[in-house]
Amino acid sequence: MKIGKFLTIALTIFMLATTGTYGSVRIKELARVGDAHESSVLGYGLVVGLSGTGDSSRNLSTIQSVSNMLREFGVNVPATSVNSRNVAAVMVTANLSAIVRVGDRFDVNVAAIGDSRSLAGGTLLFTPLLGADRQTYAVAQGALTTGGYSIQQAGSRTEKNHATSGMISEGAVAERSISPPLKKADGTLELVLRTPDYTTAQRIAAAINQRNPGLQAGAADSGRVVLVPTAKTDADLVQQIADLELLNVEPDVAARVVVNERTGTVVGGGDVTISKVSITQGDLRVQVVQRTRISQPEGILVDTNSSIRTVAVPEAHINVQEAGARSLSLPEGASIDQLVNALRGVSATPRDVIAVLQAVQRAGALHAELIVQ
Repeated sequence: MKIGKFLTIALTIFMLATTGTYGSVRIKELARVGDAHESSVLGYGLVVGLSGTGDSSRNLSTIQSVSNMLREFGVNVPATSVNSRNVAAVMVTANLSAIVRVGDRFDVNVAAIGDSRSLAGGTLLFTPLLGADRQTYAVAQGALTTGGYSIQQAGSRTEKNHATSGMISEGAVAERSISPPLKKADGTLELVLRTPDYTTAQRIAAAINQRNPGLQAGAADSGRVVLVPTAKTDADLVQQIADLELLNVEPDVAARVVVNERTGTVVGGGDVTISKVSITQGDLRVQVVQRTRISQPEGILVDTNSSIRTVAVPEAHINVQEAGARSLSLPEGASIDQLVNALRGVSATPRDVIAVLQAVQRAGALHAELIVQ
């Protein structure tokens, strides 16, 4: 991406993100109800049907797993007799939604843990998926779909993406229901903010009290809003929660600048301002080139038994280039978009922009949280 184009995009993002005006957002997007949240499950399984791309005999856990599986079907094969590269040991992971019923299906991710070269064309065998409490919540099985391939023949190899991981669409079936209670033991209802913020929590409580004064909502801390529902039945409680989720609240966004050094991406959020600052940035480039010079004595016949002979002498050339320093000054209260625009005027690269932001933050002139990824 060209420097000018990058800085133009960054400037546009900053102008949109630092205007200080934010639209109303539904409470549904800002908070979740009570303890309802996603949970992770994990399982260990075997993928079979691989065309010689599975684990080698060095993976003792895979060999032992195959032997144990066959024993469950009445086939007693010692682990020392198992020798097949059509099987791979894998870890199976998935996320369960907040509310799960027995029989619900969901996707699972499969990744090899041995020295398998590819899982393409494989089938995952019956694999229990355990939760954090070591209880089985689902079972997974089915044919894998990989987003790449790995082909090796006669010492040559071609590969695309990662062939040692894949997924099974709706490959898991829930064996246990998850239905967290909406109300706590004391009869209160909690709204848990996805991004904790005291101002946003107070605005949510105020919006609920204004719309439904009888609920007595209050911000317990930066991440929770506690209210007392007036519903008598579960159906009425669900209706009351649905009405609350549709209320609009204007969230307060903290001043934050996120930079990614690997990709050169800079994104600013919130009302970011900068104190009066002066920036000087220059380049120093050092180039070292090594050349080989042949030393041949002139007018002397070189004898193999003589100590006089042709030699190769390495010779290093060092070239130092120092560009002139580039300076710019910003007034008190300048915004991030003004800083980016000024850097654009001195033809700064995306890496230079990130370095300058880090230096301004260390100098105490950037009034925002700087997050470097």
